Amino acid sequence: MDAQSLTGQTVSHYRVLEKLGGGGMGVVYKAEDTRLHRFVALKFLPEGLSVDAQTLSRFEREAQAASTLNHPNICTIYEVGEHNGQPFIAMEYLEGQTLKHHISGKPLPLERVLELGIEIADALDAAHAKGIVHRDIKPANMFVTFRRSGFASTNPETLHGHAKILDFGLAKLAPAGGAVNVSVMPTTSDLDQLTRPGTVIGTVTYMSPEQVRGEELDARTDLFSFGVVLYEMVTGVLPFRGETSGVIAEAILNRAPVAPVRLNPEVSPKLEEIVNKALEKDRKLRFQSAAEIRTDLQRLKRDSDSGRTTPMTTTMPPQARGLKRPIMAGGILIAALLIALAVFMNIGGVRDRLLGKASGRKIRSVAVLPLENLSRDPEQEYFADGMTEQLITDLAQINALKVISRTSVMRYKGARKPLPQIAQELGVDAVVEGSVQRAGDRVRITAQLIDARADQHLWARSYERDLRDVLALQDEVAQAIANELQIELAANGPLRHGSPRPVDPQAYEAFLKGRYYSSKRSAEDLRKSIEYFQSAVEKDPIYAAAYSGMADAYALLGYRGNLPTSEALSKAKTAALKAVALDDSLAEAHASLAFIAETYEWDWPTAEREYKRALELNSGYAESHNWYAGFLMYQGRYEEGIAQAKRARELDPLSLPINNALGGRLLLAGRDSEAIEQIRKTLEMDPNFAPGHNQLGWAYIKEGKYEEAIAEFQKWQVLSGSDPDESVDLGFAYAVGGKKDVARKMLARLKKKRERSFVSPASLAILCGALGEKDEAFAWLDKAYDLRDPQLTFLKVGPKFTPLRSDPRFQDLLRRMRLPT
Repeated sequence: MDAQSLTGQTVSHYRVLEKLGGGGMGVVYKAEDTRLHRFVALKFLPEGLSVDAQTLSRFEREAQAASTLNHPNICTIYEVGEHNGQPFIAMEYLEGQTLKHHISGKPLPLERVLELGIEIADALDAAHAKGIVHRDIKPANMFVTFRRSGFASTNPETLHGHAKILDFGLAKLAPAGGAVNVSVMPTTSDLDQLTRPGTVIGTVTYMSPEQVRGEELDARTDLFSFGVVLYEMVTGVLPFRGETSGVIAEAILNRAPVAPVRLNPEVSPKLEEIVNKALEKDRKLRFQSAAEIRTDLQRLKRDSDSGRTTPMTTTMPPQARGLKRPIMAGGILIAALLIALAVFMNIGGVRDRLLGKASGRKIRSVAVLPLENLSRDPEQEYFADGMTEQLITDLAQINALKVISRTSVMRYKGARKPLPQIAQELGVDAVVEGSVQRAGDRVRITAQLIDARADQHLWARSYERDLRDVLALQDEVAQAIANELQIELAANGPLRHGSPRPVDPQAYEAFLKGRYYSSKRSAEDLRKSIEYFQSAVEKDPIYAAAYSGMADAYALLGYRGNLPTSEALSKAKTAALKAVALDDSLAEAHASLAFIAETYEWDWPTAEREYKRALELNSGYAESHNWYAGFLMYQGRYEEGIAQAKRARELDPLSLPINNALGGRLLLAGRDSEAIEQIRKTLEMDPNFAPGHNQLGWAYIKEGKYEEAIAEFQKWQVLSGSDPDESVDLGFAYAVGGKKDVARKMLARLKKKRERSFVSPASLAILCGALGEKDEAFAWLDKAYDLRDPQLTFLKVGPKFTPLRSDPRFQDLLRRMRLPT
């Protein structure tokens, strides 16, 4: 078989187009898949090579190892076949060049080193998670693809695509099992001569010390080889060099490489630290997982992008060093004394950090930053967001840990702020960051825990499961974080799934989409979320969380007047009761029942019991604290309500609705100046937050500042896109502010509108009360009572019903609603 004889021939269902190249262990051709009409690469054993058992074993090993991996930074294997007695592998066709040619003896820019390094580390992490050790990591076995821009070029400046690991021919296969623990990672049988201890496998210049010695290998050998590749990327040369293999092997075993900064002054101290740790000769002192290297590279990239890193200062010329030696020596002595004093006195916690303690204080608060979507599909953003939210939910069930809620952390999606700054803004000790990747029905989560006060990495791990086992996957990640923080778990554990059951992948996907749209809170998005929740329960009839999400969406639609009260109450309660029946430990479902009992049924004892049950199950559920705060305010229990509102803000400090609600609670309690200050803080976070302007309008009404109130209500109408002529709030301001003719015209328009669409009778009662038309107001209140209008929960408190409270009929209504009179 030669190149000319194969070109133009058909091999299986592949038409061979040209020879791409060859080496000692394979010849590669470009071919067209005549079935799927795509280009592929066909790899044959070298021409003229006798196919003995060991050679064939290596060839099959490459196909077997790579075919089990589905990762964007690993070359995809399509199939293994045979042509005229010669085995071949059909694989992904790549355009670009090997990393070896990309380097070509010159350092790569820092940005490129980090981009490629992160991708290679992620690919290694995926392989190791499957129990596969590559054992021949080197630039020649890595490919850098073109980034498509309408043309192809071999100019390194245009090679801004992605890294791909190739050639698993020397890979060592072992049973996979979730996260890799190198200390217990199983090894292959000694009967396999190709991989047995004592056999030196790989390319000597990239070998680890244990590989040179022919010892048993685990995943850490790849990490050393990757360290050699990183060194070459940042310097353009190898760290261990010599004229013979023996000299190179001796250097790997006994000699330290030249510091990268001496060869490339642009290398940052942090990158040099990463390279040095990867090149530790004792594998116990080396990085213990590819996830750890990836985390350090990602953090360095983030800091570099935000301008926090600085390159090492260029070495001074000899004459300058000679002139300044006495001054420098004195400076070094003084610096040493100051450092010793700082260590002795533990200034800034330096002694703790030197002794391996991240902080003198325990970590008691954490924020889970939005997981990065590594699927490279924008349509999968909802999946990454949903996994982030579920991890937050699981961690929030740990009573001893304060976990920041979803709304606040999502404000940092795509942000490049330094972690200590994010932690300070959120008021937490530590952050969890990571990524999620979905490939078909497989899901991989990578998480890392960082002490934000010391900006110190504490832990990193990757987990991979089938999508059906995603609940168990989420639980496992949350449990591992809790263990790392050494926090005692709640009495019945941090996770409420019991033994997490498998879920239908399509049902889970629909559930995540439902949560995604529900979080947007607009009427249109809430209706869309209901469609997805309904789809989830149709595919999985015992999906309690989907029923709970549906209950919340219906309740909110009714509360905001987007759905008739009777319909909202019926559908919301049915869904909530179903959720609780399926899973009584679901805090969200109990909170939904409480909200329904309070807002629609005015069953105050049941509402309080359910709120307390929800908080008992998940004390970190900010929305439950927020809703319970409203319940307490409506009862006139102001101090308790404000305490709950502040707890909600503590758990979700950047949530605009929760911050705005706190302003409203303070307003109901008569703490007007505090309320206005809090509302203004909310608007400082987002001046275009429409509900904030509405809340400020009511604060001005309480202070008698009617013109200011009218201006705020008008801003609210413009920002919310509502018709200002149909605004009850604006009409109220006109009425109490002396512009009753304008208010009456608005009342007339609202009545006219009610003939063709739903208008809350409580809203009409409020406007009539402001106009002094009490008989009509109470007539509308009777209709509101019959329809269970949610606005009647405000009856006892707040400025809306103030004009009616002196009337005896008002006290009678309070009694009918079982509110304290």
